[in-house]
Order: sequence, then C-alpha cells, then structure tokens
Amino acid sequence: MMRELVMDTETTGLDPTDGHRIVEIGAVELVNHMPTGRTYHQYINPQRPMPPEAFAIHGLGDDFLSRQPVFEAIVDAFLEFVRDDRLVIHNAAFDMRFLNAELQAAARPVLPNDRALDTLDIARRRFPGSPASLDALCRRFGIDNSARDKHGALLDSEILAEVYLELIGGRQPDFGLSAAQTSATPAAQTGQTRTRKRPTPLPPRLTEAEADAHRRFVDALGDGALWTRYAP
Repeated sequence: MMRELVMDTETTGLDPTDGHRIVEIGAVELVNHMPTGRTYHQYINPQRPMPPEAFAIHGLGDDFLSRQPVFEAIVDAFLEFVRDDRLVIHNAAFDMRFLNAELQAAARPVLPNDRALDTLDIARRRFPGSPASLDALCRRFGIDNSARDKHGALLDSEILAEVYLELIGGRQPDFGLSAAQTSATPAAQTGQTRTRKRPTPLPPRLTEAEADAHRRFVDALGDGALWTRYAP
C-alpha cells in the first residue's frame, strides 16, 4: 500500500526567516493514487498581525485567526496524520520551509525535504515553457476550480490531488491492475484453477493428407529424433 498526502499551506508572508507563520494547513489522503476521503484541515493562530497583501490572497484575518489554536497545540495531531508518508506539494520548497520552521519552533524533528514530491517540478518537466500554476494546470486538464475565488489550504489540496493524478497519467496510472489483483478469487490467489471442458469437442482442422505427410516426415528423422519423445 502506498500512502500519500497532498498538502497545501497558507501563510502570513513569503519567508519564515522574516517572522512569517503558517495560518492554515490542508491535506488530502491518497492510497495507491486514489482518494480515500480522509483529510486534515486546521486553521492556526500565527500570533502576529496579518499583512494586507497576504489577507488579499486567502482572506484570513486577525479576528478570525486569534480564535484558532497556536501551532504548538496542533503539532502532534498534524504529525500523527502525516506519519512517514510522502507529501505531494505544489512548489514544495515554499511549504516545506514554513512547515520545518514551525516544527523547529515547536521543538519537533523537521520533515526531510526528500519526502516531498513537487508537482510544480513535474509540470515544468512535462510541459516545458508552459504555465505551471495550479490554475493553469486546472485549465489544461479540464478540472473545475470555480470555487477557488481565494486560496484555501484544503480546497487547494483537493484540487491539487486531481491535478497530481492527471500529471502522473490519470486516476488509475496502473490501469486498474491493483484493483484487479485485490478482487481476485481465493482460488486465483492461491494458484488453484479449474479447467472447463467443452461440451462438444472442436472438429480437427488438420486434414488426413497433412497428418500423413507429417508422419512420413517424422519417420524420416529416425528413431533418435526429438519429436519421437512427444509422439503418442
């Protein structure tokens, strides 16, 4: 079983070294490239004012966020959800930098960068020279993002999950082989098969003349011919 978390964050700014913080985390669980319906979503009190330019992007203001828990209060639940599984993130370097800054401040181990699969990088390699924003990829793949009037971590994670599955070849990149294997009958799984005989045997397609010519050919090979080991 392969478990992945398609994830997004919203923040107060662009760089945690400037004192900016995470204000929202959203994640969607995939198992074997299929959504399970399990999600993670949490608003977070950044303990600092929201700059107007960031508010314009996600609409999360000081009054609302002041009533949310701080990161230290939710960090264990967050880590329990993500466990050790792969993270799928659009522009992963940005989100990983913020997540690890928050984890360090909460005295928790950081997430290794190689755990993150960057869909922005995948899109740029697959469609070089083309726009690779989430909105652009939605247009390319015909994914409805009409509800995305502002950025939201959970909504963006749900949209990114659809984009990711298209980037890797569609919703069933293994062409359904995994599902076929898991739905196999017990006899098929153990290798015990039953053959069915035809109620009426098929008529022979070999003519008597062809059969006679074959017998003469085999006789001409001599008694040591390999064919005689399998002859009736």
